[in-house]
This record gives sequence, C-alpha cells and structure tokens, in this order.
Amino acid sequence: MPVGTSSAVLNLAAHLAPAQLELARDPLHVELPADVRARIARCHEFVLEVSSSGRAIYGVTTGFGPLVEFEGRADSAGQSDNTILHHIVGHGELLPPAVARAAVLTRLFSLAQGRSGVSEQVVDSLTAMLDTDFAPAVPRLGSVGASGDLQPLAYVAHALRGNGNAFFEGRLMPAEEALTRAGLRKLVLGGRDALALVNGISVTAAALGLAVAQSVRARRTAELLSALMTDVLGCGVEFTSVGLLAAFGHPDVAETGAAIRSWLEGSKPSGERPLQEPYSIRCTPQLIGAAGTSVRHADEVVRRDLNGVSDNPLFFPENGEVVHGGNFFGQPSAFAADQLNVALVQLGNLAERQLDLLVDPHRTNGLPPMLSPLPGQHHALQGVQLCTTATVAAMRRAAAPASVQSLPTNLHNQDVVPFGTQAAFTALDQARLLRYLHAGLAIGLRQAVHVGARRPLAPRLAEVFDRIAQVVPPIVEDRPLDTALSEVADLLDAVVSEVDGG
Repeated sequence: MPVGTSSAVLNLAAHLAPAQLELARDPLHVELPADVRARIARCHEFVLEVSSSGRAIYGVTTGFGPLVEFEGRADSAGQSDNTILHHIVGHGELLPPAVARAAVLTRLFSLAQGRSGVSEQVVDSLTAMLDTDFAPAVPRLGSVGASGDLQPLAYVAHALRGNGNAFFEGRLMPAEEALTRAGLRKLVLGGRDALALVNGISVTAAALGLAVAQSVRARRTAELLSALMTDVLGCGVEFTSVGLLAAFGHPDVAETGAAIRSWLEGSKPSGERPLQEPYSIRCTPQLIGAAGTSVRHADEVVRRDLNGVSDNPLFFPENGEVVHGGNFFGQPSAFAADQLNVALVQLGNLAERQLDLLVDPHRTNGLPPMLSPLPGQHHALQGVQLCTTATVAAMRRAAAPASVQSLPTNLHNQDVVPFGTQAAFTALDQARLLRYLHAGLAIGLRQAVHVGARRPLAPRLAEVFDRIAQVVPPIVEDRPLDTALSEVADLLDAVVSEVDGG
C-alpha cells in the first residue's frame, strides 16, 4: 500500500487553480470520479482501435519529431522506451520536489480530460504517487517549451518506472528505492502512454502557476508594507485618494489604493513630512496596481493551461477524429511568464527603494543611519540592505524575456520555439526572491520603531507589527538575521493569506 499522509483532497472533475498546485508539496489525495475514468477509458479504447486499423498516428505508429516519416517500433513497450529514453539527457540543478510534484498534478489533470489516449493505469499511477512523499528527480534544463516539456516530463516517467533518481521524504535516492519506500509499483507503459505523459506543457504550467500563487501574495504584501511604512513615518495619505485613483482610470491601481486605505484606517499624518513624498511612497498605488494587472493576466493564462489539453495528436472518439496540431506550443504561458517576471522585478525595485529610504536619516525625520541604536558600534540594517541590493541586481539580470529567444532545433521540425519553460522557471525564481526583499523591509520597519519611529496608529497595522516584533526582537547589538528573514517571509505570506481568506 502507498505510504501517504494526505490531508488535502482534489477532484479530477473540478478545475485546477494555481493556488491548488501548492497542495502538491505534501501528500495529496486526488479523487478520480467514475465519469472521468469512463472518459479516459473510452479515449484509450479509441486509440487502440485506430492504431490497429493501420491508420498512421504520430508517436504510436511513427517515429518522433522529424523522424515522423519513418515507422516506429512495432512493439508498444519498445515504442514507449524510445519515447522516454532518448530524452533522458537533461542537466542542471534539480527542480525542488514541490515543483516536480506540481507538474505531476498538472499532467494528471490534463490526461483526465480524455483527449490524450492514455491508459487508466497511468492515471492511477500518478494519483498513487501524489498520495505519497515521492517526487521524481527532474533536471531544470532540457525543455524548449515546444512539443511540450519533453525532457522534464520524460524524467517523471523515468523515475516512476524505477529508473534514475527520485526524492522520498525530502531525500534524494535511486528511484527504485524511493518507489519501494513509498509503497508504489513501477509504472508499466504501452501504446500511447509514454507520449501522452511527456507531450504537454505541464511543467511550464506548474511552474507558472506556482509563480502566480506566490505573486498574488507578493502584491498584497507590497500593499501591506507600503501602508505600514506610511503609518510608521507619519506620512500623509492623500496619494490614496479615491477620486485621484479613479481619475487615473486603471482598476487595479484603484484596488491597490483601496487596500492601502483599508490598512491605514485609524492612522493620522504626523504633519512633519513633506507635502509630496518620494515616489516609493506616493506612487505605490500606481506601481503595485500595475503589477497586479500583470499578475491577474498571468493567472488567467495559466488557468487555461492548467485545465486545457496540450498533447499532439488529440483524440475525439465521439466523432472518430484524430487531430494532429500544435497545442503543445506554450507561447501563451511564455508571454505571460515574461510579463510577470518584469512586474516582480519592479516590485523588488520598490521594496529596495523603500528600505533605502528607511535607513537614510536625511529622509526619515532624523532616525539614526541604518536604524542602528549605536551607529558605528552596531550596524543594524546595513547587512540587510547589502543583501537587498545584491538580490535586486540578480533579479534585474534575469529580467530578459525568454519568449523571444527562439532557436531552431530538431532538424528544423521545431523551427520556432517559445521557451515558456525557462520563462516560467524564472518567474518562479523571481517570486521567491521577492519574498526576502519584503522580509528585509519588514525587519527594517520593525527596527525603525525601536529606534524612534512611531508605533503604527492603525489598529490592523499595529496587530501586524506586533506579529513581526514577536518573530524579530529589536536589534540592540548586531546579530545574524538570515533565519529571521525566512521566518518573516513566511509570516508575511500567512498574514496576507489570512486577509484574502486563503
């Protein structure tokens, strides 16, 4: 029996949302309703009927890619072997187990649409895997995001067959050992099973979906911290004016302004600040709101990918059609991931500039430099700011779009490619780095109150401030803050998730 401790449950008849991908980091029970199982079985039977009739079907009776003009192997097991084995050439760092498992969940939902011709045993194997801590070891580099995520998904199938490596309970080991420890059987493939497993953009969609889920929290965190900074420094709140932002004409900007106003309820300006604040305070509704527009667009795109079918060919048993095409071409997600990437970098720029303002005594009405209680003897936020600068620099370097880097490959069968997988991985990287920029800013705000800034007057902000202060004691003497950064990042995620009801 599989070794699992599932607490979350998903139903394959439902729609898959980006936030649900995060459930796959732990054992997850996925229910397979009878009507979904019947749909999968009917399509699989149709594929067997068509292939036995002598009709050519890509990847079933033919070779792969530009070798489609040649006949494939006669035995289905051998054809499945070829599908997977010639793609086991990836390299680079391994995907985190949570990302690999999210990709399996995404692939499972695609196969459950009953258009891929996969056998029920494949779907059962994926659901059994998700019910445990097993995760395939998948190298990051290898997919160009066309013809699906062939190489990373081949590693998924490879590990489920007991080959290569896998993670179990967070430890990397031979896949065969991981399967045994998890109580899973080796996956046996035949017919179209192998191609159905690898010929889709499920890794791209999973990575982008995870990036979107974190980006939704990042947008809310930027609103929270901007409000907290406004209150702690005693700034005026005219920049959040309902009429002002309505006149601008951008709904997401108005929404951000409303969120900041809501956080600031009960606060009052100190009267000691300039008439017009620096842009890192005054223009936060416009900047964060615009980022929110990009997040919302990426969310809309990735939901379509998560609930669509990206195989080739597709099978329509209800009218006897086998349709060859290019649904595996992940251009929509590539564009969306690149746009999200840029938005996340600008949110990082904002957090870095806000921290810079906070540690500068010339712009904080006389708070000590670096928020140090004893400047020179102790350095307080100096190291945090250096790390923030390095992180923003890294994010900027990664901001070049991947979706326009097309390179022909595969004997020019893939003569234009979207590189959506790389774009999605980068967006996920940026979302994770942004968490630490926000955590550093939150620590700075906590320290600012300790060295002379006012405690927030708004009740909701005061409550959040107290939660941050419980995690991070005041910096009286210099001490390591790396663990605190991680703890505060987790806390901020929790706070904004509670506000959004997530």
